[in-house]
Amino acid sequence: MSRNTPTVRVARWSATHPLRAIGLWAAFVVAAIACLAFIPTQHTSSDDFRIGDSGRASAILEQAKLTEKPTESVLITAPKGGLDAQDAERVAAEVSQKTADVHGVAGVGPPIWSKSRDALLVPITMSGNADDASDNVGAVLDATAAVQKAHPELDVQEAGTASINEGVNTKVGEDLGSAESMSLPITFAILLVAFGAFIAAGIPVLLAFSSVITALGLYAPLSHLFPDSGTTANVVLLIGMAVGVDYSLFYLRREREERRRGRSTIDAIEIAAETSGRAVVVSGFAVMVAMSGLFLARDVTFAALAVGSILVVAVAMIGSLTVLPALLSKLGRFADRPRIPLLWRLNRRIGAGGISGRLVRPIIRRPWLSAVLAGGALLALAGPALGMTTHQGTINTLPQDIPAVHAYQRMQQSFPSERPSIDVVLQSTRGNSAAATVALQKIQQQAIAAHIATASDAPIRTSSDGRTTVLSMFANHHESDPRIDGGIEQLRNSIIPRAAGNIDATTTYVGGVAAEDYDYEHRASTLPWVIGFVLILTLVMMGWTFRSVTIALITTALNLLSVGAAFGVLTLVFQHSWANGPLNYTSSGFVVDWIPLFCFVILIGLSMDYHVFVLSRVREGLRRGLPYERAVEFGIRETASVVTSAAAVMVSVFAVFATLSMLEMKQMGIGLSVAILLDATLVRLVLLPALLLLFKGRLQGLARVPAQQVERELQPA
Repeated sequence: MSRNTPTVRVARWSATHPLRAIGLWAAFVVAAIACLAFIPTQHTSSDDFRIGDSGRASAILEQAKLTEKPTESVLITAPKGGLDAQDAERVAAEVSQKTADVHGVAGVGPPIWSKSRDALLVPITMSGNADDASDNVGAVLDATAAVQKAHPELDVQEAGTASINEGVNTKVGEDLGSAESMSLPITFAILLVAFGAFIAAGIPVLLAFSSVITALGLYAPLSHLFPDSGTTANVVLLIGMAVGVDYSLFYLRREREERRRGRSTIDAIEIAAETSGRAVVVSGFAVMVAMSGLFLARDVTFAALAVGSILVVAVAMIGSLTVLPALLSKLGRFADRPRIPLLWRLNRRIGAGGISGRLVRPIIRRPWLSAVLAGGALLALAGPALGMTTHQGTINTLPQDIPAVHAYQRMQQSFPSERPSIDVVLQSTRGNSAAATVALQKIQQQAIAAHIATASDAPIRTSSDGRTTVLSMFANHHESDPRIDGGIEQLRNSIIPRAAGNIDATTTYVGGVAAEDYDYEHRASTLPWVIGFVLILTLVMMGWTFRSVTIALITTALNLLSVGAAFGVLTLVFQHSWANGPLNYTSSGFVVDWIPLFCFVILIGLSMDYHVFVLSRVREGLRRGLPYERAVEFGIRETASVVTSAAAVMVSVFAVFATLSMLEMKQMGIGLSVAILLDATLVRLVLLPALLLLFKGRLQGLARVPAQQVERELQPA
């Protein structure tokens, strides 16, 4: 064995100094946990999400000190209708009393009856800005809950931006805990079936979980540069469990295979490091390169997800190359203890590639037919993706069992003032506030006449220097109504230019929640740039790794087919209602807009795991002197069991997310699990070998070794 390869050198040192390697890894994990405990994770603020015209309006209002204080509202209704006025006002007085002295509350307004008198609203003004309100809203929610407990005959519910965010964050935390409690035992059970021994099954789970914890700890200080929007931990868990188990599984299975052939433990570890270890490095860098494409989205949420994902992949890769060889060296043959008799005997009897060998032979004999059938099936699944509709998440896509969400929807029915806000901002360099006020009055009249907005009780406000004037209104429709977008366009394109166009040196902006939603939905798409960046870099990486342009092009085509099929399934499931019952959700008629971009990047990265692993074994077979067809069969047969086990783990982890309550998590779980399932079956077991055989003439040189590796050739066992 050559000791010049970095993966072999690292593995040999770890295997011959196991206690040092394990101690260093333990210290690394503990240090990361200390970071997580003592360095608070920085979360995004409302300023991080300012984009477009509405973002400029928000910044101007903040600079002019015209930003309205954040508010919360307590809604009082009767469960079965027929709200008694005296009872409602008595409960409203109690709400006012209990919330007035709560820290973070600036004031409580007088109760407001709805026009139909079916609901009573208690407005609460919070102190500070929106971020301060989020920090203090918990105490207000507790006070509201105390009133509700004392008056079960009425519904006393709180809603507002801060309380909705608090409810969503709580739900995400519950989902994350549920995902952890379900994914770990499922993963362990699959690995038990794969290995037939408890210790061997536990090692990948241990390494993957420690990688997740370590990555979250390392992210804590980095979050001050890339703040967390609340989803980073979910994604780190998702990616970390997937790649952590995959990398350990690849390495462990190869080391176990070599020991069965009579190798010593150290030799088996070296061979695993030279083969599976090298594949882990290539696939790990491929995942990190793919995830780095999220930076091109120029979005604070995607930037945080990219950093978290890159960290957990890097940690999992380092762990599989260092502490894993140390554990295997220390355990030796005890890694296969204690055995589960039935599973152990079954694994030994089937052997490596026992089933896959039979499946791949018809593909070897008829590559054209196999390629047409598998490719046709994937194209058929990808077809519906052409009709995919995307839209940002709305209040209706949030879990309806969040109390604040339900209260907000009920509030919009009875109180138009609780609908999305529209702010029209006029900024003048000459301080012409009188003309600006007249123009804003015209804008309000025309907006109301065009059924775009309803008037607000707040008067037109002007900054102390007279240069900034703002009109606040409320949209005439509910948040998810598409007519709001048309109203924003009409304001910006016709109503405001006509009313304010004659005021000298004045710039106009439309802000507020309605305009923010519009600007976010209509921002320039970065998906083509991300797709191009990821595909080009992975193509270059595969071409360099295998010294073959054909391999690089085949890789790109297969990745696109897998992703296209996954997007087609997403469209079929979530743009129609037939899966509402099994998935326990109500169809929104669209795919949440960030899901395709995020799933594309993850799938391109994760699919490289299997691809690199399979191609490495094919090349190994060619270097052993096997005929080309036999080498392809060898590569598929020798990797099928480990790819199947790894895919089963990934699919199960991703499928867990499809059971969670957040719609985004469901869509991400379905998209990823379907893509990995197709990738590990139709793509790697059928389409890849068929294409390798069809392009035999261009791939005969796959076995060529770069000059610096000529000294090292893997000998046949």
